[in-house]
Amino acid sequence: MTAGDPLRLHTGYALSSFSEYLRVNAPELLPANKFRSDGGHVSGVAPSDFAPHGTTIVAVSYRGGVVIAGDRRATQGNLLASRDIEKVYITDSYSAAGIAGTAGMAIEMIRLFAVELEYYEKIEGVPLTFDGKSNKLSKMVRDNLPAALQGLAVVPLLVGFDPAALDPDRAGRIVSYDVVGGRSEERFGYTAVGSGSLFAKSSLKKTYSRGLDQERALRIAVESLFDAADDDTATGGPDTMRGIYPTAITIDAEGAAEVTEDRLAEITRAIVDDRVAAAAEGSGEA
Repeated sequence: MTAGDPLRLHTGYALSSFSEYLRVNAPELLPANKFRSDGGHVSGVAPSDFAPHGTTIVAVSYRGGVVIAGDRRATQGNLLASRDIEKVYITDSYSAAGIAGTAGMAIEMIRLFAVELEYYEKIEGVPLTFDGKSNKLSKMVRDNLPAALQGLAVVPLLVGFDPAALDPDRAGRIVSYDVVGGRSEERFGYTAVGSGSLFAKSSLKKTYSRGLDQERALRIAVESLFDAADDDTATGGPDTMRGIYPTAITIDAEGAAEVTEDRLAEITRAIVDDRVAAAAEGSGEA
């Protein structure tokens, strides 16, 4: 921006944040301002009964990168709101985010976050660092606190490849958030968020090891969603009859890329075959 830029004259300083630009010029368009508290939600009705909620998201770092994966189920109270919702999104060339919580608000937040990153790069001429990305998303989660206090919480999971990492093999980074925007970087190589996170992390604890390759990381990520779906009704397992499988994104030095459905279907079938064989062997039928 130049000294004569209209935006600089209007605000007194140059804005490299799209959210701040909206806050100055059109605050009603911010997701956090679309939800106005007028005494709380309808008495006797839980937010999860009228707003679809999505879970579970897992992230696993591997040698030179990171993978993030999510199941496809969204629930609305005791109902199945969606069988094939997408919960993981590429946010720029070297980052991606997964969503848990109130699906509509979470998706809108991540879309705005992606615009934030693109806007910053256009204004400043350089991409935001990974630490900058994680701090920016933290502020967006904190801005959603009024809605979260009424049951419409958003809990994202951010992953990315850090080109500035001293050790390229450990450049894959994972950051989780609490409902008030507190950020926590995962140092042990894996984590999960959402209602099935306890079961997913228990699965990853037994299968994860440092230095694994991308294929193995993707396999154990999908397998952890399998285990979560086995014990958590809000997490959907793969539906081979309908051809619905988890979605996943890998990020490494070459950038972020969505894992193809064919590859995920192949991994899912391999997991099913291995478990069927193990069950048959355990029962003495093999």
